[in-house]
Amino acid sequence: MIRFKLKTVIESKEFERGQKISIKEIVEATGIGRTTLSKILNQKATNTTIENIDKLCSYFECSIEDLIEHIPD
Repeated sequence: MIRFKLKTVIESKEFERGQKISIKEIVEATGIGRTTLSKILNQKATNTTIENIDKLCSYFECSIEDLIEHIPD
């Protein structure tokens, strides 16, 4: 199973910046649709593209391992 850790990444970046990061801000900066981003945040994204993962990693300046983890069944 793939688990997205986007909420943790957002919280970490908010702490680093000292301000809240809105979903709208992420959508505007990355070009990822709000629905897609919401699915990732709520662990319901079953077919997220590598392009979206790349955009999130670039925006948050993080590695893929910070954003996604594999949990064996």
